[in-house]
Amino acid sequence: MTHWFHRNPLKATAPVSFNFYGVATTPAAAKVCNDLRSSRTRLLDLFTDSSCNPEMMKNAADLYFSLLQGFILSLDDSSQECKLRYIQNFKWTDTLQGQVPSVQQDAVFELVSMGFNVALWYTKYASRLAGKEDITEDEAKDVHRSLKIAAGIFKHLKESHIPKLITPVEKGRDLEARLTDSYIIQCQAEAQEVTIARAVELKHNPGLIAALAYETANFYQKADQTLSSLDPTYAGKWRKYLILKTYFYMAYAYCYHGQTLLASDKCGEAIRSLQESEKFFAKAEALCKEYGETKGPGTTAKPSGHLFFRKLGNLIKNTLEKCQRENGFIYFQKVPAEALQLELKANYGLVEPIPFEFPALNAHWTPETLAAFDLTKRPKDDTAKPKPDEELKPLKEPDIKSQKDSGCRIS
Repeated sequence: MTHWFHRNPLKATAPVSFNFYGVATTPAAAKVCNDLRSSRTRLLDLFTDSSCNPEMMKNAADLYFSLLQGFILSLDDSSQECKLRYIQNFKWTDTLQGQVPSVQQDAVFELVSMGFNVALWYTKYASRLAGKEDITEDEAKDVHRSLKIAAGIFKHLKESHIPKLITPVEKGRDLEARLTDSYIIQCQAEAQEVTIARAVELKHNPGLIAALAYETANFYQKADQTLSSLDPTYAGKWRKYLILKTYFYMAYAYCYHGQTLLASDKCGEAIRSLQESEKFFAKAEALCKEYGETKGPGTTAKPSGHLFFRKLGNLIKNTLEKCQRENGFIYFQKVPAEALQLELKANYGLVEPIPFEFPALNAHWTPETLAAFDLTKRPKDDTAKPKPDEELKPLKEPDIKSQKDSGCRIS
């Protein structure tokens, strides 16, 4: 069950010291600042640690987010804004826009940006596992779950926290609806790929596999359409992947639908379905080459050399030859001239995001701790915004090592 997934780079960020000398007037207030700095550093380190697993990521993320909430939440459950929300500048790059960061003096911007990176980490963890040739059943479940967790995080950010930003999100940036929607849909589609592979492995009904493949193709098509109005110079490679997967799973759907038709003694229609499958597979194959030649953020890979791609090609060829033999010996049915329009609906296996919530406020935040931050003692030039055009170094991400037949080189 080897899979290949396109991955955009992680977001990079400038260091944040949380050194509020003079403002944090008690040891408890200073400790919260120290804990924020160390937990943020730890979380950023885990993003690029190839030994990190979901449990480690969840623990580190929960600690940081529970501390950061003290800069956002009101401690008395009132609707009043926390006085610390705008005390610190945060800089974050975007997955598609290079190394020039967006800058906002807003703790909510930090919350959603770091949350976005946590979601991206789950997709990359899933990708590393899914690329293995000897993936176990438990690892396949981890891939499936990680993608659903990522989708849930993206969805929660979009619906509950990004709308709270004071500064509107710039077009084409990660936090814009077109980008978050595409990430959510892609995670769902990729999780369904794992479901399909499992159904094939267990030899489930071809009708179910065809319906799941058709729904998955529609997910990929929807994700691509969501990105269609973005500048192709930075979204082009990602879109090639989404279109490629659309064609690939349409080929999958027509192939397995053909098997269903053959089992119902509709051999002529089965041949036509397999011919349509061949057409979509050829389109996917052509896009594999285009994807490899397209510059832009994302994975460097040769998807047409990947095992999952080659296996489908062989299956289509062998199934079509079988249908043609059966028609020549038994059925003698006419092959329809027009392509069959698929109208398949999967009743099982459709993926929904796992609901996500940020952790509760850390116990170190008390009314006394918050009161110990004296904003009147901030330096007068402390609110001056830094220049946003300075570039940040990208995070050095661990490579996805090439498997024997994967066709992938790095992520």
